[in-house]
Amino acid sequence: MKGRIFTEQERQTLEDIIVHRRTEPVAKFISKEIPDLVIERLLFAALHAPSVGFSQPWEFVIIRDPSIKAKIKASFERENEKAEEIFKDRPLPHQFQLIGTGMTKTPVNIAVFYKPSPNPVLGQTCTEKVGPYSVCLAIQNLWLMARAENIGLGWVSILDEKEVKTILNAPPENELIAYLCLGYVTEFTERPLLEIVNWEKRKLKDAVIYHDSY
Repeated sequence: MKGRIFTEQERQTLEDIIVHRRTEPVAKFISKEIPDLVIERLLFAALHAPSVGFSQPWEFVIIRDPSIKAKIKASFERENEKAEEIFKDRPLPHQFQLIGTGMTKTPVNIAVFYKPSPNPVLGQTCTEKVGPYSVCLAIQNLWLMARAENIGLGWVSILDEKEVKTILNAPPENELIAYLCLGYVTEFTERPLLEIVNWEKRKLKDAVIYHDSY
């Protein structure tokens, strides 16, 4: 049989990585540099994600410059004030108020963009959203590899896309999909942070899986 066949132990390892993947709170990050070789391995995982029409519509901006991080942190703080107003009847967890600190504390930030193709993409002719979806698959690959490398990762979604694009001099047609903060941590959170603070509960399988139709 051609192609790689995986063992039960390897399957279990992958399951463990998936189950223990986390969005790590800022307080757990430490100021330890991530070697370039490790960053290369994370990007290798991202670049081997599936994509509709083998379009590979992703671009990554690796950010280490403190001045750039500070500018994007300022964008977060402005947008976070708006979020706090929206949730004024339900105060945001304290850890969310520290996200901006994580942007400057973590050694590496990665902005992930969707770059539309100038030509028709096989499989995308009637559903344009599958282009950005493909980028999300690359992010998931990177995130799982980061966990396998014992590196913490946080996805900062409270940002003004136009501001970030301007700061990073991104092409006008590119769409910001994710802004990721990566760093080593003192320990990994046993459960998802928002589950720990009772913001949300994990949905049960029977509540979200249907067969043949709703």
